[in-house]
Amino acid sequence: MYRFKKITLKLSLPFTLPFTLLLLTSIGLSAQTIESYPSNWWVGMKNPQLQIMLHAPGIGNASITLYNYPGVTLKKVNKVDNSNYLFLDLQINPTARAGTLHFKLTGTTGSNTQNTSGANSIPATFDYTLQPRRPGKGRQFAQGVDSHDLIYLLIPDRFSNGDPANDKIPGLRDQSLDRDSIFHRHGGDLKGIINHLDYLQDLGVTTLWMLPVWQNDMPDRTEHGYAITNHYNVEPRLGTNADYRALGDSLHKRGMKLIQDAVYNHVGLYHFFVQDKPTKDWLHEWPAYTNTTYKDQVLFDPYAATADRKRLSDGWFTPMMPDLNQNNPYVANFLIQHAIWSVEAFGVDGWRVDTYIYNDLPFMNRCNQALLDEYPNISIFGETWVHGVPNQSYFCCNTVNTPFKCNLPATTDFQQLFYGIQEALTKPFGWTEGVNKLYTTTAQDYLYSDPTKQVIFLDNHDLSRFYSVIQEDTAKYKMALSWLLTFRGVPQLYYGNENLMTGVTNPDGWVRLDFKGGWPGDPVNQFSAAGRDAKQNAIFNHIRTLARYRQHSPALQKGKLLQFVPEDAVYVYFRISENNSASGNNNTNNYSANRNIGTSDRIMCIMNTSNDTKTIDPKRFSEGIGTNTTGTDLPSNTSIDLHQPITLRPWSMLVLQLK
Repeated sequence: MYRFKKITLKLSLPFTLPFTLLLLTSIGLSAQTIESYPSNWWVGMKNPQLQIMLHAPGIGNASITLYNYPGVTLKKVNKVDNSNYLFLDLQINPTARAGTLHFKLTGTTGSNTQNTSGANSIPATFDYTLQPRRPGKGRQFAQGVDSHDLIYLLIPDRFSNGDPANDKIPGLRDQSLDRDSIFHRHGGDLKGIINHLDYLQDLGVTTLWMLPVWQNDMPDRTEHGYAITNHYNVEPRLGTNADYRALGDSLHKRGMKLIQDAVYNHVGLYHFFVQDKPTKDWLHEWPAYTNTTYKDQVLFDPYAATADRKRLSDGWFTPMMPDLNQNNPYVANFLIQHAIWSVEAFGVDGWRVDTYIYNDLPFMNRCNQALLDEYPNISIFGETWVHGVPNQSYFCCNTVNTPFKCNLPATTDFQQLFYGIQEALTKPFGWTEGVNKLYTTTAQDYLYSDPTKQVIFLDNHDLSRFYSVIQEDTAKYKMALSWLLTFRGVPQLYYGNENLMTGVTNPDGWVRLDFKGGWPGDPVNQFSAAGRDAKQNAIFNHIRTLARYRQHSPALQKGKLLQFVPEDAVYVYFRISENNSASGNNNTNNYSANRNIGTSDRIMCIMNTSNDTKTIDPKRFSEGIGTNTTGTDLPSNTSIDLHQPITLRPWSMLVLQLK
């Protein structure tokens, strides 16, 4: 999610905006070009239906036929309100082979369909490519992301500059390049990320999630990527489609995974189909500018007013981000096909959906199902920045009997952050306060169909850095990281967590600073231990130790969670697996050899959330300890006798592998 700085616009709708052509597929007559979306497709897809959007001046006045191609049928040519568009409905049967489709267009003069000779008829052809499918579905791509994984979220513009030649692109509206400004572009790109995959893998990361990589030709604040202006071209200041494909391939060769950030709810104001709308109802438009209320409650409130529901879903996210009408079948097909195209073209393994609650939820169910039908192993989680576990659970697969059911497998778990670990480390212990809030929030997991799919995190690109939230207290920060890497769900780091990056969202640019060492000539290189100070290296090693351990721990990968009611500011929970082997990602290292993970893998986590030293009696926790007699604290490699009282320093946490 990204919210532009609030501005006031007086809009006269529908918009009258400039129109820019972007060449994807060309024909050889006139100076005219035809854009096709999707830009290509594949044979052998489970769904044989394909709808191609054609965009060119006056193309809607033309007639179009498909030259004979075995296994492919042009079922219907759809003309719409705007004569600059045609929509072709194709059926691609299982017998069809990869190759090139040849289409013939014939048009008459009028509107914009004239050839250079001025004749009344303009024969023209254009080609469309059907490719063979990417091999390895569900194994080498579209694998899904689960609790075996560790996600690393980064902003491509702020991570590393691997190709200074693409820092500025002539013709784009935003020509900023100033690393001293938090609101301008800084030059990071996809090649810079590829250059540092060794670093991520060494840290214990298994999965990369980047902010959107698609073209974002807006006048300013383009560093975040959430105002897409072309769905089929990678943002040129980040690189090319080939660079994005190379990044996905590089990750998969390492046994790592790729998550794509998807934006269905809105696009940038300068998207070509906003400037030149295919249909009158392409967008949600109002007599005067209308913003969404951001009030998720109206979607499940049994007493909600219809007008409030409409404004939440149909109101614009910001004045610079038009709200798409997902009830329009052409809009819906465009978005769904782009999702499938992205997975097949770039080998995406998981899908993070931005601003989930503002979408049309029946459309989202259809979109999610289309992805899962084609890629059964792929994971999908949505951003649900709401307040309260019941609110959040409404938007994903849940156990609640409601008139409408969402099929989203998981969400980004803001509740475990806001009403869990953040409360535990910033508020004093009380009946419902402090770490009791973490316990109570977790107790509401019964509302989720599968809480282990929830993505847990300490911060992200929209939130204040957690290290700043806890007043740069390193002891508390280690506790938070230990919790993140041992709790239920899929853990997610935000770039720089490992280097004690600070920043508060006042404004948000302060939580999106550059990774030091990512640019040629940086005086400090935090990709190297030599460039980190003692505190930073301690945190880096703390994360690395637990992250690499969890790659081989059945308990942390898939073990059940057992928690005890906090007493005297001490919270104890276990992760327990009776299985004798870990499964999941293909990353390997020698770390497990020193830990002797046995047939019953049990991890005991003990948090002291007070300013005082605490002592606990292990007998209270015998249900979790079982027959084990000792525990080894993973971060410090110290041994604890489970027959004796355990003493904990103020604001400390033990992560014990039981033996």
